[in-house]
Amino acid sequence: MIVQPLEPHRLLVFANLTMLVGLVLLLLGIAGAYVLDRQLTLGLVVASHALVILGPTAVKVGYVMRLAAQRQIGLST
Repeated sequence: MIVQPLEPHRLLVFANLTMLVGLVLLLLGIAGAYVLDRQLTLGLVVASHALVILGPTAVKVGYVMRLAAQRQIGLST
């Protein structure tokens, strides 16, 4: 199976969506790990701490994809 790269504009939309999802994951993680930690079970607190790591990772991956898409389109210098 041959994998073809995404068209640059679709990659840009996907990158923006990835960054947005990463931000939401980060905010949910912060809320669960540090604000609502006394109301949640231990498993949910651990999962919230994982989201604090996974959220920024998704933001960074989305940002790199955004830079690649912008470079293909010719928007960045």
